[in-house]
Amino acid sequence: MSKTIEVRNPRTGKFDYVIIPPPPKLLAQQCGRLRRAQKSWLSLGVEGRIEALQQWKSAIISGRDKLTEALVNDTGRLSITILEIDSFLSTIDRWCKLAPELLQESAKETAIPFIELQQTLVPYPLVGVISPWNFPLLLSTIDTIPALLAGCAVIVKPSEIAPRFVAPLLAAVNTVPKLRDVLSFVEGAGETGAALLEYVDFICFTGSVATGRKVAEVAARRFIPACLELGGKDPAIVLQSANLDLASSAILWGSVVNTGQSCLSIERIYVAESIFEQFIAQLVTKARRLKLAYPTLESGEIGPIIAERQAAIISDHLLDAQEKGAVIHCGGEVEEHGGGWWCFPTVMTQVDHSMKVMTEETFGPIMPVMSFSSVEEAVSLANDSVYGLSAAVFAGLEGDALLVARQVDAGAISINDAALTSVLHEGEKNSFRFSGLGASRMGASGLRRFLRSKAFLVKTKLVGDPWWFEG
Repeated sequence: MSKTIEVRNPRTGKFDYVIIPPPPKLLAQQCGRLRRAQKSWLSLGVEGRIEALQQWKSAIISGRDKLTEALVNDTGRLSITILEIDSFLSTIDRWCKLAPELLQESAKETAIPFIELQQTLVPYPLVGVISPWNFPLLLSTIDTIPALLAGCAVIVKPSEIAPRFVAPLLAAVNTVPKLRDVLSFVEGAGETGAALLEYVDFICFTGSVATGRKVAEVAARRFIPACLELGGKDPAIVLQSANLDLASSAILWGSVVNTGQSCLSIERIYVAESIFEQFIAQLVTKARRLKLAYPTLESGEIGPIIAERQAAIISDHLLDAQEKGAVIHCGGEVEEHGGGWWCFPTVMTQVDHSMKVMTEETFGPIMPVMSFSSVEEAVSLANDSVYGLSAAVFAGLEGDALLVARQVDAGAISINDAALTSVLHEGEKNSFRFSGLGASRMGASGLRRFLRSKAFLVKTKLVGDPWWFEG
């Protein structure tokens, strides 16, 4: 029998929920059932699959209160939970709108007059999704929805740190018979995720670089595709011509939204020397206005640190920076309130790349700020990282910002804004360096990656080919 896993409430610190991972044999049977049902799902056609997903959406809306309650218990925050659910629902609509065109087959003439090329698309039968705890609903479904529309069956293994949302989500799935046969969620920790890798045909993983490397190694051994979105240490560059009010507001949001618990968070900031003091003054003033969402969910904007182990990492980074000479302007420590771990938005100066807070993923509401004397230095500092997920550049003239942005090694760069890929999923982007591997989960690629192209080379006239042997 599988060992139960106790789940901690991030607001109270109490272990008030239990999940039971499936034994390996049961997981194998579950994957087999999904794989068998996939053929019927594919035969529905794209319109039939769209109808099923819209029925799921309606069921989610009907049970939204229960889903909200579960996500609040998972994450300890309310306003971001509301946005997360809204984003999830709009993602269903967006992919349902795009899918018919993206899944169209085609036929055309070729360079050889009597040969026609017909193209079709074949989905991978079973897609596995392993998702993290920071946005439990959104990141468990961002790959799931396009995979389902592509005609795949999907099995999701969410984080054991935030699994409560699964029950109300599955309750909605179970109201749609055609969908419940091809979409399943499995609860468990790393061992369950590792076991899942042995049964799927395609894996999507969002999480740490260390675990992502292990996933990639298994995928390579099994010869299956892997799409990995891993860590980030996103830089922001603020040029002399930037609008400081706009830049400081955008960077504050991009750094501390969801308490900084996002791979798309701004985690290091580089500001031109001539405007450095003005920028710091504005950033600190704005950061001090934000309050903790404690003792109630509505008390402030900053929720608790969801994962207890992350609280230890944030504390370590803060201590390391201070011991090496960093100056704290506001915030600066992880606090315990009501059993949960909290951290006020923290602005730091006198930082450099010898500090963990400038080189390792912090995943907290921490804003370390360095000055630069030239654009070349700013770009060099921004690129001095093992990561390359996202970035931001601020300048008065769009041309100046784009010129700098083209030199930054990252997959998505917001211009005069921050963390835009958290709200805008239209542009394809690839992760640079250790921030990930595989096709983009955004743009058209977000759906097409789940399909293999198949070509039919059709002879339209029963004639011999000029390159055949004579006679």
